[in-house]
Amino acid sequence: MSASAVFVLDLKGKVLICRNYKGDVDMSEIDHFLTLLMQQEEEGLLCPVISHGSVHFMWIKHSNLYLVATTNKNSNASLVYAFLYKLVEVFTEYFKELEEESIQDNFVVVYELLDELMDFGFPQTTDSKILQEYITQQGNKLEVAKTKVPTTVTNAVSWRSEGIKYKKNEVFIDVIESINVLVNANGSVMSSDIVGSIKLKTMLSGMPELRLGLNDRVLFALTGRDKGKTVTMEDVKFHQCVRLSRFESDRTISFIPPDGESELMSYRINTHVKPLIWIESVIEKFSHSRVEIMVKAKGQFKKQSVANNVEVRVPVPSDADSPKFKTSTGHAKYVPEKNLVVWTIKSFPGGKEFLMRAHFGLPSVENDEMEGKPPITVKFEIPYFTVSGIQVRYMKIIEKSGYQALPWVRYITQSGDYQLRTNT
Repeated sequence: MSASAVFVLDLKGKVLICRNYKGDVDMSEIDHFLTLLMQQEEEGLLCPVISHGSVHFMWIKHSNLYLVATTNKNSNASLVYAFLYKLVEVFTEYFKELEEESIQDNFVVVYELLDELMDFGFPQTTDSKILQEYITQQGNKLEVAKTKVPTTVTNAVSWRSEGIKYKKNEVFIDVIESINVLVNANGSVMSSDIVGSIKLKTMLSGMPELRLGLNDRVLFALTGRDKGKTVTMEDVKFHQCVRLSRFESDRTISFIPPDGESELMSYRINTHVKPLIWIESVIEKFSHSRVEIMVKAKGQFKKQSVANNVEVRVPVPSDADSPKFKTSTGHAKYVPEKNLVVWTIKSFPGGKEFLMRAHFGLPSVENDEMEGKPPITVKFEIPYFTVSGIQVRYMKIIEKSGYQALPWVRYITQSGDYQLRTNT
């Protein structure tokens, strides 16, 4: 079972817009939602599902809005939450920013979208590109000829329209991996993993079928070719266009792609990752006078690779002043509102070491409040490189007209939650 009704509320709990899908929950029940939510906040027991008698509220907060779904059955909560987040995504596609004002300015379009997105409490057409074909911003200016529902809504391939034509047929594949690393003050890696995604930009005519091959360890084991570098992926999540039965039987990623940009799949690799940019820091605090900071950054990746737009963010005491910097490369600046020194290096080749020194004055009267020890964080992007070693081995494009198409592949590694703790 799914949702009985969906509400959009402002921060005071006032209903801006709602849609009753099943009529089995009294619409006045929503009046209890904010009271229960504030009560839970005060007790420090905030919960994603709030119950009042036999009615359950499943809610999310976005900007200055609450999106709430109600039900009195044992509903599939993960389905309802996926729908609420999809609702945010679709509204954002339509109105650029989803907030109270954009809902009030677009009541007609919002009602039309709520009608199409869900039917009798079950999600229906949730692809914003398809919805934009027949729910336009100028709802009252629709021509009679255009009110015909696109075949995509009733089609087996609901994510792609028919009759798409391009002069040059191309597909761009981006393999993007984010590294999450936590290093303790002694230099030991406490936790690390890789979160990856494969994004497509499809510019193909007709209804092509695509087959994507990766160096997937399970596939290599199935075919008896356990040679070379392979990758074990976990938590694999696919776009709805992928034929899951085909993937489960022979690990082939076979699909008819959506037109334009889309995320084909995401995955996680739970493995020990050597930090690609290693940071050593010495922070000396001389009470009532000054703070001396020395940070050494070393690129622990291949020499032929280069990290771009590297940012090393070093925390400093909140009462520090009079900053002075010396860097072997790049430039450092003090960001007082965030109590940080940001050291920026445009281009950081693998195997290189760079140094930054900072000097800050401290007031003669010490701050009584105990300050925490925030970690050093690093941001970077390394093109033409993946940590996991994942590779696109082939991309076959099959279309009945038999045209030739060019697949382009790009690999990018970037920092995710990348933190190194300090002693001081």
